[in-house]
Amino acid sequence: MSEITIQGRRGILARLMQRPVAMLSALVLIVFAVLALMAPLFEVWLGHTASDVDLAGRFAGPSLAYPLGQDEIGRDVFLRLLYGARVSLATGLIAAVASAIIGTIIGLIAGYRGGWLDDFLMRCTDSVIALPLLPLLIVLAAVDLSKLGLGDLEGSSNAARLIVIVSLVSWTTVARLVRGATLTLRERTFVLAAHAQGAGAMRIMMSHILPNVSGPIIVATTLAVGNVILFESVLSFLGLGIQPPLASWGNMLTDAQILIWQAPMLAVYPGLAIFLTVLACNLLGNGLQDIFDPRADPA
Repeated sequence: MSEITIQGRRGILARLMQRPVAMLSALVLIVFAVLALMAPLFEVWLGHTASDVDLAGRFAGPSLAYPLGQDEIGRDVFLRLLYGARVSLATGLIAAVASAIIGTIIGLIAGYRGGWLDDFLMRCTDSVIALPLLPLLIVLAAVDLSKLGLGDLEGSSNAARLIVIVSLVSWTTVARLVRGATLTLRERTFVLAAHAQGAGAMRIMMSHILPNVSGPIIVATTLAVGNVILFESVLSFLGLGIQPPLASWGNMLTDAQILIWQAPMLAVYPGLAIFLTVLACNLLGNGLQDIFDPRADPA
């Protein structure tokens, strides 16, 4: 049997509640996610949509109808932030989870099988790690899919392509963590007992090893969400990520850069949202790392 127990799972939540910084970070992320999901309700309540243009209200300040004011063409900044949160948070979460799945599969196979397969997979991992990530993302994001015969995939948002690109180059950390943990666990008594009882390799990896390496995977995935949001923001800021009219925090910064002296708050709002989200992801990841670390102080 796996060494993870029901009591251990319950203890994770209890230890998380003992860490106010991690709990506050989780609360910030939950609030952002809830507000983003409620964006259509806010449109009904405020009486206009995020894409409605009101040239007479350009650069207007906050009001009851426009809680954070209006942008350079009179759109509601608050609603655009909420829809930008939908795109940025979804991109970060989906890409981080996809990367974790890829890395987990590679790490489990490499660590459990060992031998030449382990050497081959780890050399592939080292090769991906050696690639300069941000320049690579910029180059791949700038590829014209229509010239490759994939014009049907060329959307105005590029969100799906961005997720795929990030997922294919960001799995290495999880792969190395899982591989290292699997090398240790495959020699443990409960794994040897399962093997002696005739359990196959797939069953051992999925039922006995994977639950015991879930801690590092969760921590790495949480930290990766913040990194992906930063990558999305950088690419969108450079005009290679999420494209208008779909709002993201990155392209909101792009629109605001030429108006920084005229309307600085147009840059402050998305910049602050990115900062708080990435900081919350990192602090939550650090808290989870302490919780899953058996050497950590239980208090």
